[in-house]
Amino acid sequence: MRVGLTGGVASGKSTVSAMLAELGAVVIDADLLAREAVAPGSDGLAEVVAAFGPEVLTPEGELDRPAVGAVIFADPERRRVLESILHPRVRARAAQIESAVPPEAVVVHDIPLLAETGQAAGFDAVVVVDVPAEVQVERMTSLRGMAREDAEARIAAQASREQRRAIATHVIDNTGSIEDLRAEVARVFGELQSAGA
Repeated sequence: MRVGLTGGVASGKSTVSAMLAELGAVVIDADLLAREAVAPGSDGLAEVVAAFGPEVLTPEGELDRPAVGAVIFADPERRRVLESILHPRVRARAAQIESAVPPEAVVVHDIPLLAETGQAAGFDAVVVVDVPAEVQVERMTSLRGMAREDAEARIAAQASREQRRAIATHVIDNTGSIEDLRAEVARVFGELQSAGA
């Protein structure tokens, strides 16, 4: 059972991903794979530096993610350049990991930009972690110390809530308590296991 997991920034997708792993899902985290793709010394990092210049590196020679984020969230064309470098590497590594998983496993691909990259059709099910935009803004400003304008720009750079819900086979509402969320995740995981059996 191949599952795509997505949700807007600050929706709680990472929390849901961790809960699914606790329940026994094999989680393949696209963000983690993207970090590996631009690790110091990698050809991915060399390609990013060639495209964006040495100012995207920290003094230690690592990718300065906030600096890159500021560029790509302000310029959709630059974001597409970065995606053209990262996405093929991430997909290849995810396929490699998935090939080593037992056939009866529920494999969850944690992909923040699932709707934006048009990958939904490649999965048996798509789980969307859903919260209203106001909740996203509140979480980014209060928990992450982000300016409201920056939070709103991040949300605007992603697929809309409606676009994500349109590709969902399962929607997890994350506006309640952590206990509510855990119950929702357990319910959806049970449905995924039944569908894959």
